[in-house]
Amino acid sequence: MTFQEYLKLFENIVSGKFTEPPYNEADILDYSKMNITRMNRWLKTGQILPSVKSALKDFKQPQLWELITEPWCGDAAHIVPFIYLMSEINSHIKLNIQLRDEGSEMDQYLFNGAKAIPRLIVRNKYKEDIFIWGPRPVAAQHLYEQLKNENIGLDDLKIQLQQWYNQNKGTMLQEEIIAGIIH
Repeated sequence: MTFQEYLKLFENIVSGKFTEPPYNEADILDYSKMNITRMNRWLKTGQILPSVKSALKDFKQPQLWELITEPWCGDAAHIVPFIYLMSEINSHIKLNIQLRDEGSEMDQYLFNGAKAIPRLIVRNKYKEDIFIWGPRPVAAQHLYEQLKNENIGLDDLKIQLQQWYNQNKGTMLQEEIIAGIIH
């Protein structure tokens, strides 16, 4: 689906128009409501780094960016807007969004054996994978693993990751994605 279709689905979920599982569960609906607020904030305030913008403008060959995600995913609320904003810089980039739990390619792109999202698969014009990224920036992943090893509660883990994303403002994910594509 396109990013606009994804946003429409997101809006239908939080307004109660879309109630298919798991979006009929109260906690999943609450996560989705929080996430649409976060995502809209990043769409309004998120900045693409000048170096990343310049590199993206230099792409001369078509690329397909397959993004596997779900509206309930907290990490995705901080990541998907930046991937969308990056994809809009060059008309050679086509962004397609797949829902992890609805027939996506997720099983082919597991992270440490798990269906961790979001996952970005960048393909060339021959539909060959040239770069796979996710589920979160390396520093955020290290923080996540550290907090899990410390047996911190889930609520505290989410708060600390939220703070990391707010402080980083999408810079690390942009740098990692552009470095992976042009390397």
